[in-house]
Amino acid sequence: MGTILRLFSPPPAAAAAATTSQIISSPTLSFPFPKTAKNNTPPTTTNHHRSNRIQSCKFGNFLDLKPESESKSDFLHFDLSLFDPSDRFRFDVIIIGTGPAGIRLAEQVSCHGIKVCCVDPSPLSMWPNNYGVWVDEFESLGLEDCLDKTWPMVCVHVNDHRTRHLNRPYGRVNRNKLKTKLMESCVSNGVKFHKARVWKVNHNEFDSSIVCDDGYEIKASLIVDASGFRSTFVEYDKSRNHGYQIAHGILAEVESHPFYLDRMVLMDWRDSHLGNEPELRSGNSKTPTFLYAMPFDSNLVFLEETSLVSRPVLSYMEVKKRMVARLRHMGIRVKRVIEDEKCVIPMGGPLPRIPQSVMAIGGTSGIVHPSTGYMVARTMALAPVLAGAIVDCLGSTRMIRGRPLHHRVWNQLWPLERRCVREFYSFGMETLLKLDLNGTRSFFDAFFDLNPYYWHGFLSSRLSLGELAMLSLSLFEHASNSSKLDIVTKCPVPLVKMMGNLALETI
Repeated sequence: MGTILRLFSPPPAAAAAATTSQIISSPTLSFPFPKTAKNNTPPTTTNHHRSNRIQSCKFGNFLDLKPESESKSDFLHFDLSLFDPSDRFRFDVIIIGTGPAGIRLAEQVSCHGIKVCCVDPSPLSMWPNNYGVWVDEFESLGLEDCLDKTWPMVCVHVNDHRTRHLNRPYGRVNRNKLKTKLMESCVSNGVKFHKARVWKVNHNEFDSSIVCDDGYEIKASLIVDASGFRSTFVEYDKSRNHGYQIAHGILAEVESHPFYLDRMVLMDWRDSHLGNEPELRSGNSKTPTFLYAMPFDSNLVFLEETSLVSRPVLSYMEVKKRMVARLRHMGIRVKRVIEDEKCVIPMGGPLPRIPQSVMAIGGTSGIVHPSTGYMVARTMALAPVLAGAIVDCLGSTRMIRGRPLHHRVWNQLWPLERRCVREFYSFGMETLLKLDLNGTRSFFDAFFDLNPYYWHGFLSSRLSLGELAMLSLSLFEHASNSSKLDIVTKCPVPLVKMMGNLALETI
């Protein structure tokens, strides 16, 4: 859902360029997308679907096609101000990784005169992930010019007989525009870049340092890890019992597709495509996957089969098999695979130990939405909050450093209220883990029947704890009898766990 997304990123020492959410992914290919179509009718007819379905079965599936992006690489082209080891320059902040989280934070901190160095083996390489966001989220951040395609409406296929149409615009992030915009700000603000991998982080009483694979040591008052989920620089004091979102996506040229051009498909939970696949259908009934689709025109579409959350992680091959069966059933014959995307997103689990000597932002900081996998818009919104705390400490004449600095920045990112809200979202994830396909369908049917204020706020991580409690009561009220039974029988254990964690947080 977050594709957002996306088995893990390169080891943390690699400073994992551009992989704060998804981890196994091919290089990005820039592709010119048409403007939002005003066509309100599906691009194909039912008879044509039947004809395509036969051809698709005859000529195989998209897994036989090699992604064109595998033979291409994509980099930004402008001059960086590189770190010169001979200067023995001392920085205020070192940021490990130049993914969306790292570059956004560097931009926000450096605009206040804080001296920043970003360390990454390939700082100009493009991010490999596709990011989908709610348009209003990026508009509130002044980043709407970084969307290359928007859809005024979203649809959710609950089952073969019920579809919900949601009047909330959705957009696809133009990764090139977003990274260019953030990098240009960083360069103009004097951010230095060092092309290397981080091997080790050392701490003294009032400063810290990193040791890189080129042998250089760089010192700063604060180290921020934005290198991805597999980082070992950030410490945890609880077992990391994550749920996992796994997905396989393709940007493809197709002969035709059945999607309306003025709306994207947020979730398609239908399983009629598995009617002749009893083994796949049985597995999907227990651990369901859905289709996420962005139609750009009548022949270009991004398609992604996604397991919202599972524990342990669903087999990647299982996800691909279900996607093949779905596209065949829908009569979608893929002519070219322009990009493919393979991702696993750890969701939920405990927060890092708060505070600690290494600050974190992005995937390793716990800001991935535990129930949805969304992260990019949340990262863009929280980076200025963290930057404000850093500036207050390092930009003042008092120069607050060491433990007081670590305490302030961690608690600014994760104040008590936000930690409690995250416990509620994790409760949502634990509940979803217990639902089969029918239970999941009933849940989302009730969820999108809520007042838009609540489901908007839930998906965008902006509800207070009190509002989340009201959402829960309203959700129960809107649920079907079978869904209420699921809630009564399957929620008590996650609920007790959440209440215990909330009690611990408030002690």
